Amino acid sequence: MSLFDRFRSQAPSTPTKSPSTPTQATMMKSLHDSDHFQAAMAETPRSQQTALSQVADAFEELADHLAKSSRRNNDAGSPQQEEEDGGEEEEGEPELRLDSFCQACSLVSVLFSCLGLAFKFAETEYVAKVRDLVEASKTFENLQNVVDVDAANGTVRTAGSHTRNLRRVRQGLDLIRGIFQQFVASDDNSLKDAATTAYAQICAPYHTWAIRTAVYAGMYTLPTREQLLVRLEESEQSAEKKMKRYIQASLPVIQYIDRLYTSRNITLDW
Repeated sequence: MSLFDRFRSQAPSTPTKSPSTPTQATMMKSLHDSDHFQAAMAETPRSQQTALSQVADAFEELADHLAKSSRRNNDAGSPQQEEEDGGEEEEGEPELRLDSFCQACSLVSVLFSCLGLAFKFAETEYVAKVRDLVEASKTFENLQNVVDVDAANGTVRTAGSHTRNLRRVRQGLDLIRGIFQQFVASDDNSLKDAATTAYAQICAPYHTWAIRTAVYAGMYTLPTREQLLVRLEESEQSAEKKMKRYIQASLPVIQYIDRLYTSRNITLDW
């Protein structure tokens, strides 16, 4: 079972009933109750949504949490609040729970699988790194704790360290974001140019020549635009709408992770 399926299987299931044969009266009542049904559909459990819907929802929740946390920190450091606190200034970066972050990231793995063999390497590495962070979430409460411990131990860039794996997961999120940006900016039925551009900008600078060569060769196996939509179970319109939601919501999460490094004098050139 994939990591994505593990998280999805933990979601509460909704019991279903066998539908009875509708009569004209019940059909008319359904029409009259359309507003009610629309509201019910808006509350569809995440486990019943498409993969793209789940990803967009999850990252909007993370982005919203970061925004609220930042506002609270700003309010805590205001002159009025300092006076109320006896002149003691409270400062600190927003906190993001590691388990919540991992759950959102686990949903992204299915997007890599939809891209086929061309990004199998990325899916394999991404899933392994997320799995490591899932295990780390049993010990560390938030992302800051992970980076702080590795920074103190001098193991930030050490292979297998949680902080190094967090960096790789962040690149995976950004790669999907880049591919989505290229997808919505073009009507090209081939995804080769979109994927090649995103990979060259985001991941290629950190990969060896052998990996880059293999990736570029695999671009010819990418699904067409239509095939990707079928795999995602989306229409052109619904896919673009949800991709734009992920593009917008994932950016503050990616930027937040980058600041965890740069604020601790850790460069991002690796």
